[in-house]
Amino acid sequence: MAMMGGGFGPQAMRSLRRDESVMDQRLKPGTVRRIASYARPYKKQITAFLVLVVAGAVIVVANPLLMKAIIDDGILPKQPGVVIALAVSIAALALLDAGLTLAQRWFSSRIGEGLIYNLRTEVFDHVQRMPVAFFMRAQTGALVSRLNTDVIGAQRALTSTLSSVVSNVISLILVLGAMLALSWQVTLVALVLLPVFIGPAKWVGRRMSALTREQMQLDAEMSSVMTERFNVAGAMVAKLYGRPQEETELFGKRAARVRDVGVTVGMYATVFRVALGLVAALATALVYGIGGVLATRDVFELGTLVALAALLMRLYGPLTSLSNVHVDVMTALVSFDRVFEVLDLRPMVAEKPEARPLPDGPVTITFDDVHFRYPAAEEVSLASLESVARQDTGPSHPVLKGVSFTAEPGQLIALVGPSGAGKTTITSLVSRLYDVNEGAVRVNGVDVRDATLASLRDTVGVVMQDAHLFHDTIGANLRYARPGAEEEEIWEALRAAQIADLVESLPDRLDTVVGDRGYRLSGGEKQRLALARLLLKAPRVVVLDEATAHLDSESESAVQQALKTALAGRTSLVIAHRLSTIREADTILVVQDGRIAERGGHDELLERGGLYAELYRTQFSSTGSPSA
Repeated sequence: MAMMGGGFGPQAMRSLRRDESVMDQRLKPGTVRRIASYARPYKKQITAFLVLVVAGAVIVVANPLLMKAIIDDGILPKQPGVVIALAVSIAALALLDAGLTLAQRWFSSRIGEGLIYNLRTEVFDHVQRMPVAFFMRAQTGALVSRLNTDVIGAQRALTSTLSSVVSNVISLILVLGAMLALSWQVTLVALVLLPVFIGPAKWVGRRMSALTREQMQLDAEMSSVMTERFNVAGAMVAKLYGRPQEETELFGKRAARVRDVGVTVGMYATVFRVALGLVAALATALVYGIGGVLATRDVFELGTLVALAALLMRLYGPLTSLSNVHVDVMTALVSFDRVFEVLDLRPMVAEKPEARPLPDGPVTITFDDVHFRYPAAEEVSLASLESVARQDTGPSHPVLKGVSFTAEPGQLIALVGPSGAGKTTITSLVSRLYDVNEGAVRVNGVDVRDATLASLRDTVGVVMQDAHLFHDTIGANLRYARPGAEEEEIWEALRAAQIADLVESLPDRLDTVVGDRGYRLSGGEKQRLALARLLLKAPRVVVLDEATAHLDSESESAVQQALKTALAGRTSLVIAHRLSTIREADTILVVQDGRIAERGGHDELLERGGLYAELYRTQFSSTGSPSA
């Protein structure tokens, strides 16, 4: 049990490297009580764990006392039976010590890994429920850090930190008590050397704390560079604008700084360990010198001197760890607090307790005097989750200002208008990615805020311009829409999306991995797979941010055919970038400055000569007629 042995072990070294800046942070009221609620399910395991820790601390003191007895009561009086009995006792304690170490590790793993599992799953589930606005502001790396670094830091509060504090306190009390009982004179001499040891330990601790903080920051910056350059999009930009030599030099400078700080930290740790060994050797020499003189004068026996020297080596380790125990405890509490910070951020879009499923049948969508503004930063995110936190605490500008319209069952409603007019915002409100500020969005007469999220997701299907595919197989990406779909249903969706022939030509067919964000496929292939996923889901409402806007003519033709299948018989809202979509729409809504400026059919709006006619001339007329 290295930690219980009282030497200058890894736990004491970690204690010196703790970031003391955590002491400047203020915990929220009730944090400790909340932590206790997470520990409650493990109450029995924690109790057993602490009993084992105390037992291990007792063994730390028992061994030197047995060494004393074997010398004074066995070797010197020439009693072989006593020597054998005590030697067997020492061996039995060694076996018990090994058993206690294994049992401690088992309980520590059960408690620690169980706590990590509970916290990670709770945070992951909570983050999954956050609105899209949260993910638009939060940095992915910061979120991942909360699920990894901070969760593990919180786990240490109930395992390594707790066991370290308990074992070191018990060991220190027992060691000092035993030393005072054996010889108060030698104990006082040993304590006189403590300032020589603790003072440098605190100084080195502060230096290593600052270096460790810098090392973590440099590691994070280096990881950020790798993350940006190694994903597909970043790698493409780096190659297309290609300055590979400069990229390598930039990374090399940051890696070199990490190397230099790592060398400095390593040297501080080594110098300190050497200095500690020197102090311990001097203390041992002093104890043997003074204790030896006292032993020759029959003040105490030889076994007592050996026991005092052994106990002395078990004194400095606990003192080192306990000298920074306040930093250890605060580090663990801050980790918990950072996890709770995420859990306490309430989702803006949440399901009401009394929410009801949307009724079956054809769908009517109604926008009733809808007003909307995007939420401010403090409403949806945390500054600590943003790499560059902006102080935009004021309310954002209104995006929609009294939008009203109705899409009847089976109708295709086309949304056109200049960039930034509010078209995408309108489509986002149908699937309840956001909630309106005033007015209501209704599906078959039910306000989407009163509907269950599951029924709304089943009813509304969305395909965006940039179709996202997970780094998985084609089959897994399609089954994301319907996990229980049969293979024939998948092939039927692929045929309807005009991409079955391509998938059949691949060596692994449905088991083909599409790569990060689907980058192994072309833009048109990704869009058709996204449409196949939509068709497999079979929603009653289709929301489409025109999927052909950035495709070549051949891909566009295939996607357009797939779109006809996807939209047939379904109530559809389509942000239109192509004339063919507009001509086929039942109603065209012209959105300008957050309002419906015009509505009607294509020919009707052209005759009016308003905004639509102007947009048609500047944006759509160059595409020609559908026949062209």
